[in-house]
Amino acid sequence: MPELPEVEALALDLQGRLTDRAIVRVDLANFSALKTFDPPVSALEGTLVDGVTRHGKFLDVSASGLHLVMHLARAGWVRWRDQVPELPPRPGGKSPLAARITLDDGSGLDVTEAGTRKSLALYVVRSPADVPGIVSLGPDPLDDAFTVDRFREILADAGRGQVKGVLRHQGTIAGIGNAYSDEILHAARMSPFKPASSLTETEVQTLYDAVRTTLGAAVARSRGLAASELKGEKKSHLAVHAQAGKPCPVCGDTVREVSFADSSLQYCPTCQTGGKPLADRRTSKFLK
Repeated sequence: MPELPEVEALALDLQGRLTDRAIVRVDLANFSALKTFDPPVSALEGTLVDGVTRHGKFLDVSASGLHLVMHLARAGWVRWRDQVPELPPRPGGKSPLAARITLDDGSGLDVTEAGTRKSLALYVVRSPADVPGIVSLGPDPLDDAFTVDRFREILADAGRGQVKGVLRHQGTIAGIGNAYSDEILHAARMSPFKPASSLTETEVQTLYDAVRTTLGAAVARSRGLAASELKGEKKSHLAVHAQAGKPCPVCGDTVREVSFADSSLQYCPTCQTGGKPLADRRTSKFLK
């Protein structure tokens, strides 16, 4: 799943490719991906791209007063094409293509989603505030306004909620998903099941520093990379996420996994839980 660092890099890459180009055609291959009807998709045709930004994990392409907002969900991606096929894509079928955007020079991009579980979402709106998921976002963890005091308040408000879920909850903190929450907690040497309100002042500062450092480093590594390079860059720097059964790069212990109904987390027992394996707590409201 693309998270804050990858979406930030995608926005930067697309900013350079799309700005000042005209959108001449938008073709939907998966109609269920479009979550809005007014303005229609056709309203984007003939607009000039002003820029590309990010809101949490949402990509925002602004064009002549309209916004094409994308949430890539678990398996979505954006693929640049130097030359878009002349024939429009055929709706339906088994193709991973959800939408295609064609520019005035014949280039464009494909918005794709792998797998059978389709949750990618596209919105055509007059303002990003018209997208419910953006309105409900918590603070961006890389903004200057995200201070350690604000983070302390978030943890206190979460009560006994597990800290892994607090980091992932988009209405609490925007942009952190399953992978980077695993990486942040490993960097902080903290159990993902630790209750948020139980953290000491030292632990709050340690976790805050891990959030800023882990995400900041990932953004710095991703900056300037093309969309096609981002997935590989992310995977090559993961310490524990998706590394179950491999040695921890810090202490050499075996990375363990806890599975849930539709996700899993990975951690190092020696670094994070005093050597104890974690139980499967499926009832956590934050880990659903």
